[in-house]
Amino acid sequence: MRRVVITGLGAITPIGNTLASYWEGLSQGKSGAAPITLFDASNFKTQFACEVKDFKAEDFIHRREARRMDRFAHFAMVVAEEAMNDSGIDTSQIDLDRAGVIWGAGIGGLKTLQDEIAAYSTGDGRPKYNPFLIPKMIPDIAPGLISIKYGFRGINYTTVSACASSSHALINACDYIKLGKADIIISGGSEAAVCETGIGGFNSMKALSENNDDPQTASRPFDANRNGFVLGEGGACLILEEYEHAKKRGAKIYAEVLGGGMTADAHHITAPHPEGLGAANVMKLALKDSNIAPEDVNYINVHGTSTPLGDIAESQAIKKVFGDAAYGLNISSTKSMTGHLLGAAGAIESLACIFAIQNNLVPPTINHFTDDPEIDNRLNFTFNTAQEKPIHIALSNTFGFGGHNTSIVLKKLD
Repeated sequence: MRRVVITGLGAITPIGNTLASYWEGLSQGKSGAAPITLFDASNFKTQFACEVKDFKAEDFIHRREARRMDRFAHFAMVVAEEAMNDSGIDTSQIDLDRAGVIWGAGIGGLKTLQDEIAAYSTGDGRPKYNPFLIPKMIPDIAPGLISIKYGFRGINYTTVSACASSSHALINACDYIKLGKADIIISGGSEAAVCETGIGGFNSMKALSENNDDPQTASRPFDANRNGFVLGEGGACLILEEYEHAKKRGAKIYAEVLGGGMTADAHHITAPHPEGLGAANVMKLALKDSNIAPEDVNYINVHGTSTPLGDIAESQAIKKVFGDAAYGLNISSTKSMTGHLLGAAGAIESLACIFAIQNNLVPPTINHFTDDPEIDNRLNFTFNTAQEKPIHIALSNTFGFGGHNTSIVLKKLD
């Protein structure tokens, strides 16, 4: 079986707009939450989010082209460029027919769609839509734009599975390379849903924290007083490459992708299975696909959204799968710092796992104040402060509305 490794990385996040600043924010336990600046949120129940700061698309993309893209596509292009530069890939020296792009986006161009509908509804009733409405809005435009820029003519599509979108993209990319259908795939995800429709829609579901008085501590996974997730935005890119192909060109290798799991809760459109059945099954499948035992895993970057039901279900699932070995694991939710990046969550959190493997440092779950009696706090959730630990194998969990579950296993290259 062909092996798959990661040879390039890119990130733009609420706690850092580059790879280096993202890891610095993670290791220091930095919160990216702050009052919303992208629109006037004063009439909304939630008035804060984890926005990307100090970002202008025109600093990276020609102004004319940037105007034809939604913000989620801006993020995709920026992180893809950082990852491609990081990888050292010379496109003139590879088979472009065997190079592809698989990208994740749970929502896509929500702000574009919102603005165009608003413009129509306040007009004279005539349909005067922007000709770029559809290309800006559709989630699959991101991999299309990336492939056009780099000339990658292989597999190209978007995975849309809510918050599991970019994890599905990464697992699909890994499988295509293992099966011999590609040598290099640009993968990851991006999202930009911090707008009136995004905040208002999640507010109406009672999914978001409304802790407007103290936004920086609002995302508090596994804390007894958690009351919803904090919406985030940004993106991450990982270059997946067949091991021998990477070795031949002298690429630096960050980690190996051992395998992944994909399941469904088959339970409810938004709530997780109360006993974490789907979450447990997906971790079991990921371990089996990777041919490793539970005790081989050193660190789990959990889905950990800071919702009342989700955190309990995931902690129960970990105990079911890992048994006594669960108490030797480090567990953390980096969403406590970045907020929930929706379709980009799996990519940005897989990147956090890679950093942890590279640096033997577990990023913390910040904002823990009170133990929840329904959660086994003998588990090491790495509360509030990063912890040094040798990390050979890490696992990343991502779950989405609709009951979509994904789990990815990453390994330090021997």
